[in-house]
Amino acid sequence: MAEGILIPTGFFLTVFGIVYLFLSTRNKERLALIEKGADANIFVRSKKNGYVAGWKIFLLNFAVLLMSVGLAIFIASFMVNLFRIEEEIAYPGSIFLMAGIGLFVGFTLTKKLEKED
Repeated sequence: MAEGILIPTGFFLTVFGIVYLFLSTRNKERLALIEKGADANIFVRSKKNGYVAGWKIFLLNFAVLLMSVGLAIFIASFMVNLFRIEEEIAYPGSIFLMAGIGLFVGFTLTKKLEKED
């Protein structure tokens, strides 16, 4: 019973701690730059330098990953039904292979997107 409460609580506390540390250290770095008289805009990239919003990159990679996993399940079902390959081998193997290919394709599309802008 305690595991049902401790594990999600520990997970959310860990995520909260990581986000809190990231945001607080970023704020402290910027305040230290301002105190020294340096320009704090070095953290902001301009569109002239090939900046693409982070959410666009995330959505592109996530979409390609989900499409490749869906295609992998489709391919695995063909392998199981047509070639009589065991399900325990076909599904994980094709999912990991296509997920890796999808992440590579997403990476190349991201590089291409950054070069266009």
